[in-house]
Amino acid sequence: MKTKKATVLLLLGAVLAAGPLAAQEGAQFGMGLAFGAATFEDPETGDLESYQALGLQPDISIGKFGLALDLAINYRFTGGTDEDEFEIREEDWVPDGDTNFLELYLPKFRYVRWGNKGDELYARFGSFNDATLGNGFIVNNYSNELYLPDRRIFGAQLDVDGRLFEFPYVGIETLAGNVASFDVTAARLYTRPFAGLGMPLIPGLQVGGTVAIDRDAYYFADKDPQAEAVVPNSIDTVAVYGVDLRLPVLSSDVLTMAVFGDTVFQDDSTGGMVGTSGRIARIFLYGAQVRVLDDGFIPSYFDRTYDRRRVERYTIYKGLATEEPQGHVGWLAYTGLAVFQDLMEFTVRMSGPIGSPDEVYPELVSQLSVREGVVPGFAGLSFDAYYNKFELRDYNDLVDPENALVGARVNVRSGPVVISLIYDLRYDPYPASGDNWIVTSRLESAIALR
Repeated sequence: MKTKKATVLLLLGAVLAAGPLAAQEGAQFGMGLAFGAATFEDPETGDLESYQALGLQPDISIGKFGLALDLAINYRFTGGTDEDEFEIREEDWVPDGDTNFLELYLPKFRYVRWGNKGDELYARFGSFNDATLGNGFIVNNYSNELYLPDRRIFGAQLDVDGRLFEFPYVGIETLAGNVASFDVTAARLYTRPFAGLGMPLIPGLQVGGTVAIDRDAYYFADKDPQAEAVVPNSIDTVAVYGVDLRLPVLSSDVLTMAVFGDTVFQDDSTGGMVGTSGRIARIFLYGAQVRVLDDGFIPSYFDRTYDRRRVERYTIYKGLATEEPQGHVGWLAYTGLAVFQDLMEFTVRMSGPIGSPDEVYPELVSQLSVREGVVPGFAGLSFDAYYNKFELRDYNDLVDPENALVGARVNVRSGPVVISLIYDLRYDPYPASGDNWIVTSRLESAIALR
């Protein structure tokens, strides 16, 4: 207990010491005080346990630089003797055999960032849910947040465009899902071979190559004591690699358009696609792809749901699955709406086969994001929601939570006080503990001091 207290005091001291940084011109310093409750799964029994939550969430912004911490203490009153009446959840502060020091303490940083995706220099360390490399046919909206609130992961993204050094011919995009273990990593190196030409269109052409690997597809299953019997002794590295090209065709206030294509290799399977995407009148989003896929090929292998489907995809990748997708020609359609300077955005993406190959079904990915000030009469209301549905066999499956990920966060602000309701429902087809349904919900209240 002394070690935990010393660690907490040290981190709080670091937060207070950071305050003077925000005194610089153009800097902002925010301090969130979070109060609420959280539910966690007991690693030994699989039962759900409820704790009270108290957290400090400082947020510092200086120009393109940003830093945010998440120093949460989950506690409860056990009702036992005087000594153990007050209990702090040890898994949050004390490393054990399943969690090392870096895995435990790096995630205390919610994020450290510089710039935004698409800038000549972009860096983000911590949590994220939208990491994409190139056209997204290998890494598409990858998220390391699927195990919140039980486990926060500290990842990294770093993009460098040669234009930063007045050498626009090359650039690189990189990703590490978890810096503490470097299990999921990816990199894309691209070139603009005609960047020095004065001709229209051609200078914007990108030709790239991407490599993405997973050194331990059973990383999360191995953290669960109940899963020891199903984790194999030998786990091969997943390696997905490919080449791509992208060419901006139109860029105006009325219409933007880019055309692109990929060829990707997964073990013995190959997949390819050609497509287009863009905006109409800066409001309407659109995109479409035609795909040609071999047996067992998984497009966008590292997507938003990957951390929850790693074992399932590994068995397909290694040819161990009892049922694997047949090779087929497929499609993807994407549409959406972004209004009020992107303060409200709704997107829907569906993909599926052309024809009816065995064990290949359409999938749906949808997301709604509404920022503060959009809803009339509720200036302090904001919310995010998503619904991902796999194996759509008929219309009734659209509203069936099986094989789905469902999540929502609703925030209500009144002055400095913010109340948030967070809900997540996930269906795990290959659960480590025997239960397919994973439900987490919590209510948070915070005071934002700026």
